Amino acid sequence: MKKRILSGTRPTGKLHLGHLLGALENWKKFQSENAFFMIADWHALTTEYETHSEIRNNVIEVTLDILASGIDPEKCTLFVQSHIKEHAELGLLLSMITPLTWLERNPTYKDQIEQLQGKELHTHGFLGYPVLQAADILLYKANLVPVGEDQLPHLELTREIARRFNHLYGKVFPEPEALLTDVAKLPGTDGRKMSKSYNNGIYLSDEPAVVAKKIKTMMTDPARKRRYDKGDPDVCPVYVYDKIFNPSVLEKVNVGCRSGELGCVDDKDWLIEAVSKVLTPIYEKRKELESNRKKVEEILMEGAKRARAIAQVTLEEAKQAVGI
Repeated sequence: MKKRILSGTRPTGKLHLGHLLGALENWKKFQSENAFFMIADWHALTTEYETHSEIRNNVIEVTLDILASGIDPEKCTLFVQSHIKEHAELGLLLSMITPLTWLERNPTYKDQIEQLQGKELHTHGFLGYPVLQAADILLYKANLVPVGEDQLPHLELTREIARRFNHLYGKVFPEPEALLTDVAKLPGTDGRKMSKSYNNGIYLSDEPAVVAKKIKTMMTDPARKRRYDKGDPDVCPVYVYDKIFNPSVLEKVNVGCRSGELGCVDDKDWLIEAVSKVLTPIYEKRKELESNRKKVEEILMEGAKRARAIAQVTLEEAKQAVGI
């Protein structure tokens, strides 16, 4: 059987350039490879349970972003996690065999509790989300999971859960392998990590004039107060974007910035042109899809139908192995 790939994204808001480079571009590479792509709305509840009213609409917004970016539902299976109830049932089964210490050592658990101090995250759902994540992967017997290096501990936990289940009840699940991907670290317009929380993102749904305005206001080298001040491109967020979107100007920017002969405004104008070549087609495709939301919902329904056919078989195998 052809190897199966699974990946997902949480619908916590519209997708931005960081999502495009870190996830969607990889999805496009693998979408013809027996791929399943999931909009993980139950996972969104683990941190957004107090703002739950936005999740249903965000599912559609994220779907629009995914489709506009070039994901073809004829080539892959695109579905919403909560449309497949088997995710929850398998997650419950796996929770019975997962030691609490495995969850408590999860590095993301500690990091997010520290970073999101304004939210009450000492919940069963947040502590146990890696078990549901394991169910997401194992339910489709995915062989490969596209991840960056920082996500390897999460996948290893899924592998441990699969091994423990197979040891206790007989071999049901393959141990998924990491499909390591290059994840571009893209700063937000203020130099911090691009995030909805910081209001510093450039979104796939932004119209071209908004994209241009955001780039024009981007933070640059703080040492450059005036046009002819000498700067250091290595500390400039705009230069990070140049490396990704406009590599042909790198040498010119590097020399001009350090000598003070090139102004930040000039560099931003070049960047606006380069980024617009990437984002404008996505924006236009998205606007086209927005006018036919019924078609978008039908795509998700068809994806759920295909995913459910596999999920039901796997869950039944797991239940028979456990003896229930």
